Amino acid sequence: MVKEIKPEETSRESAFYLWMKAPNPMVTLFKKINVTNLVKVSKKRRLKFNMLMDYCIGKAASEIKEFYILPVGDKLIQYDDIAVNTIVKNKNGEVNSCDLLFSEDIEEFNKEYLKNTTETAGKCMDRDLSADHMIIGTSTIVETEIEGAVNIYSGFNNPFIVWGRYSKTLFSYHMMLSFQFHHTQMDGAHAGRFLQNLQNEIDSLK
Repeated sequence: MVKEIKPEETSRESAFYLWMKAPNPMVTLFKKINVTNLVKVSKKRRLKFNMLMDYCIGKAASEIKEFYILPVGDKLIQYDDIAVNTIVKNKNGEVNSCDLLFSEDIEEFNKEYLKNTTETAGKCMDRDLSADHMIIGTSTIVETEIEGAVNIYSGFNNPFIVWGRYSKTLFSYHMMLSFQFHHTQMDGAHAGRFLQNLQNEIDSLK
């Protein structure tokens, strides 16, 4: 279910009036993530690394209520469900966008991921769930290691996470990521809690 809500009825009232018409309302945080356990689980269970990353992002976000509201146009919209977006290389070598409904059941999410990314790549068509889901955008740049990305102004206010190739040290794997969000949706404390939740989900995955 999706509905418009009054800012006065939420904890984001002050942020709404402060940031909705601000010239630069997007905030970007950077974090170094330890993905050692994710690499191990990926190899052991033969699951795609990016699928596991998307799952952990959805799981971490689902525990924070601010992820269920989003400024859209000049309104504040509330959602019941979250979806994680992933970018897919299609059969023509170009890219398409694929929204994946988040499920806490990792087996179900994996099925959703494999089925819909395959269909998106084959049909060269975007899969869009934004009409009834709060979408968390993601982008992976596997060609190199990066620090993250800033100034992503696409006309959408959705949270957006970017990461590159992970690097290996003697006993562990790490990668940098950037997390961009609209200040109306959440404050730095909420974003920081999400990033810590993400690390916790990665570490606890089995």
